[in-house]
Amino acid sequence: MKIKLILLILAFQYTTMAQDNTNRVFANCPPGTVLKANIPYANDTLKKHRLDIYWPKDVKPNMPLVVWFHGGAWRTNDQCGDMSYMKNTIAEILQNGFMLASVDYRFSTQSVFPQIVQDCNLGLEYLYQHATQYGIDNKRIAVMGFSAGSHLICLSALAQNNKMKSFVAPGAKQSYKIKAVVDFYGPSDLISHTKPEEAFDPNSPIHNLLGASAIERPDLARIASPVTYIDKNDPPFLIINGEKDESVNYTQAKLLGASLSLAGVKNEVIIVKDAPHYGAYFDVEMVRSKVIAFLKEHLK
Repeated sequence: MKIKLILLILAFQYTTMAQDNTNRVFANCPPGTVLKANIPYANDTLKKHRLDIYWPKDVKPNMPLVVWFHGGAWRTNDQCGDMSYMKNTIAEILQNGFMLASVDYRFSTQSVFPQIVQDCNLGLEYLYQHATQYGIDNKRIAVMGFSAGSHLICLSALAQNNKMKSFVAPGAKQSYKIKAVVDFYGPSDLISHTKPEEAFDPNSPIHNLLGASAIERPDLARIASPVTYIDKNDPPFLIINGEKDESVNYTQAKLLGASLSLAGVKNEVIIVKDAPHYGAYFDVEMVRSKVIAFLKEHLK
């Protein structure tokens, strides 16, 4: 075990020379956290094909991994997105024996669906394939997403049993298995998620994502909706939404939870009282304790 730990530390030192070791949210991490930032995951030079990895102070070989996917209406933000208001949750993830990775992906305005999903899967596959290098147990990987990022990782997690070839980049593999999903206010059904005032707006987030209106192209909307792919073999879900979310109504969380329950998939839905679409309402002790207990149950 000591030899493995020494080799792991040496690997950290080597990768530190090749990668950045800070970002705009790193100062919020617990003392002793180690960061490797802007690691390319797709064997190219695209700035959006980057991920960050955080190791806790008490690093050990073969640690369970939580992979973070930011929100931003599929067209803004980067791999640090949503971390600034979730600093207590991040601290508890790291302090409870988990590694953390955060993955960026191309915007909907820079890609054609489902390339944005392919990016997320490429990031997960990179972490799976490089597990030994980074000290990850690739059989214990959970995903955590926020808003648009949660929509994408719910697609990845639920479609992994459906062998959706279009969700995997040409020439890429999909070897990883997602063990658990923490879904913060992600849209689960794009048709019912469509607001009347945005239904035919070519500049709306859903139109940017699909290249069409969900109402005029319900076939595309169903392909891009997580609820389409639910089956009894899906991983467990912890689903969290704000009671007063103005962007993703909490009925999206209820719909996902009910659909999972009908298929016999373990899940819990938490509607945070008075909470809007995002912010410190979701970093409170009640939510954090649920998240940590869920991760421990399914990754430890």
